[in-house]
Amino acid sequence: MSYSINITKVEKSGVDQLDFDNIPLGTTFTDHMFVCDYENGVWVNPRIEPLRPVPTHPAAMALHYGQAIFEGMKAYKDPEGTPMLFRPEQNAARMNKSADRMGMPLFPEELFVEGLRELVSIERNWIPPQQGSALYLRPFMYADEPFIGMRAATHFKFIIMASPAGPFFSKPIKLWAENFFIRAAQGGTGEAKAAGNYAAAIRPTELAKSKGYDQVLWLDADEHMFIQEVGTMNIFFKINGEFITPELDGSVLHGITRASVIELLRDMGYKVTERKITILEIREASKNGELEEAFGTGTAVGIAYIQEIGMEGDTIHVSTENPVGVKVNDTLNAIKTGLIEDKFGWMRKVQNELA
Repeated sequence: MSYSINITKVEKSGVDQLDFDNIPLGTTFTDHMFVCDYENGVWVNPRIEPLRPVPTHPAAMALHYGQAIFEGMKAYKDPEGTPMLFRPEQNAARMNKSADRMGMPLFPEELFVEGLRELVSIERNWIPPQQGSALYLRPFMYADEPFIGMRAATHFKFIIMASPAGPFFSKPIKLWAENFFIRAAQGGTGEAKAAGNYAAAIRPTELAKSKGYDQVLWLDADEHMFIQEVGTMNIFFKINGEFITPELDGSVLHGITRASVIELLRDMGYKVTERKITILEIREASKNGELEEAFGTGTAVGIAYIQEIGMEGDTIHVSTENPVGVKVNDTLNAIKTGLIEDKFGWMRKVQNELA
C-alpha cells in the first residue's frame, strides 16, 4: 500500500553547521520530522515538515497518565552513499506491541516504514560518514488529547525525528547489579518500550554512576537474583564457549539487535542459549575462570563490551579481551554499511526517488 505523504521542506538546511567529527550526544537534530495524527479512530494527515516545537495542551494525557512509547533505530550509508535502514519492519512491529500493552492505537506498519524512508531520504546529508557513527532515528507516539481523567486517550500524535550520533561507548563499561530498585515485573510493562520504564530507571542509574559504574544491571523483582537486562541494552555472557542471554519472560525488552546477534552467533558456529541466569552463576563462573566474555547489545550502543560487574560486597571481573564481541560488532557494522554481503536480508535501501 502506498501512502500520500505531504512534504514541506526548510528553506535552508542546517547540516553545514554540523561538525561530523564532534557530534554532541542527543542535542543535534536534523531539519525535518515526520508527523501523523490519530483522530476519530484513524491515522490521518501523514506529513514531513520542518522540525519545530509541537504545541501541547497542559492537560495532554501523556503528561498526566503516561501514554507514551518510542522506538530507536539508525540509518547508515553504503559505499555508494545510499542510505540504509536496519530491519525497520521489526521496529514497526515492536512499536505496535508496545502500543497494544499501553492501550494505544496501532500504527500502520507500512506507513511506519514509508515515513522512515521518506524522512531518511530527505535527511541523507545528515548521516555521518565516520565509522561507528550513524543517523539515530526516534519514532515515538504519545497521547495529546487534553483531558483530566483516567481512561485511554482518543487523540494521539506519531512523530519521527532524527539526530546524527557518534559512537556511544568507546571503551569497556562497568555495570552495577541493582539489589533494591527494579525495572520490570511479571505482568508489568517491561516488554514495552514505554517512556515510564526509562523514567523509573533514572534515579538508580545516577546512583550507580555515583559508585563509579556506567549503567545498571537489572535483576528480577522477586528475588533480586535473576538477570534481566542492562539500562539500555540486552546482555550476553560467554561461559565455557557457550553464549547465554536471559530469556524473554515478559520483563525483558525484545531487542532487535539482540535477535540479530543471536542469529549471527549461531551462524558463526557458537551455541546460544536463552534461559534464566542468576548473578551468582555469573560470579561463580568468573571465580572459576569460565566467564570468557560479556557484552551488551542495543541500537544506540551496538555492542558494548563489559569490563566488570559490581554487586553488594563483591566485584565480578570479566575478561578484558572480547574477541567474539569484537567480531560480532565488526560484522554487524559491515552489514549495516554494505561492506559485506547481507545474507540475512536485514538491510533496506532508501532510494532517491522517494523524496
